[in-house]
Amino acid sequence: MPLPPIDLRSDTVTRPTPAMREAMANAEVGDDMVGEDPTVNRLEARMRELFGKEAAVFACSGTQSNQMGVWAHCTAGDELLAEQTSHIGNYEAGAPAALSGVSVRTIAGECGRLDIEHLEQAWRPIDQHFSPTRLLSLENPTNLGGGRTYPLEQLQRVGQWAREHGWKVHLDGARLFNACVATGDSPADIGKCTDTISICFSKGLGCPMGSVLLGSSETIGRARRARKLFGGALRQAGIVAAAAVYALDHHVDRLAEDHDLARLFAAEVATIDGVSVDLDTVETNLVFFELDPDRGPAESLVKRLGERGVRLYDLGPRLLRACMHLDLDREQVLEAAQILRAVVGQRRT
Repeated sequence: MPLPPIDLRSDTVTRPTPAMREAMANAEVGDDMVGEDPTVNRLEARMRELFGKEAAVFACSGTQSNQMGVWAHCTAGDELLAEQTSHIGNYEAGAPAALSGVSVRTIAGECGRLDIEHLEQAWRPIDQHFSPTRLLSLENPTNLGGGRTYPLEQLQRVGQWAREHGWKVHLDGARLFNACVATGDSPADIGKCTDTISICFSKGLGCPMGSVLLGSSETIGRARRARKLFGGALRQAGIVAAAAVYALDHHVDRLAEDHDLARLFAAEVATIDGVSVDLDTVETNLVFFELDPDRGPAESLVKRLGERGVRLYDLGPRLLRACMHLDLDREQVLEAAQILRAVVGQRRT
């Protein structure tokens, strides 16, 4: 019988642990649509307390909670600004336009992060020719930006600048607990920097689904209407909210183990002839590396790795990403690096 694959594609491939499944099976449930699911209510209250926000609403996915935030902040004809590699601008199927009538204007930052100099270049006056900018969307940690985190002081100054210019600030925190563990910043301190925050539970925290959007009572009231409008209102959602509660208790601190595995994998990859990786950029659980031109294309390498039992994603002709998560251990990561070494050494094009 062949061994199970070593899956480095994403932390979304994680499966609930037996203990998480038990928590889900034993969850107390009710009708969340009318606010009567005690487990959902407990999760939302806990997230409000952690991030220092007035209100929270449980959602099916990070994309849904991001789009609930867009709808809550904007009206049709407005625009949001996001960094050019952002998830909301690249991987949410054009949802701001389709669901809210909001255009997305992307601007180049640094490793997926924006600072005041980027925003100053993007600022436009109110003019009949322009869509009015209503929302700035940030991502922490970045995904395509390399898994990089925002320094807290950068989040603070960017948030302050945006608000001074009349913009609301949304944070796509799909892996925000990874950023908190990596930087030591508290959720409450990050919460002060933005108007809304989307937190995803189905990535590093290992839940099968679920996200929470946090913000003011007024904003989250509008977001609840968006959830209904988008067809995402839930009934006995405590079954999946229980997984998130379990993850908050047991899977946050262990994210540091994923970061250690990422550094281990990156260090091994750095020794492979024909591959380059910047070790200083490996902050969280994501590792990005590039093939030399004579070792590509990346798509072919991914296929050959898959034939050897290692799965990962190519993101361009030479760029690849590996993601560490709770379903991996040190031995698997080292084995994956050795298989990568062997396959790259074949020098196929």
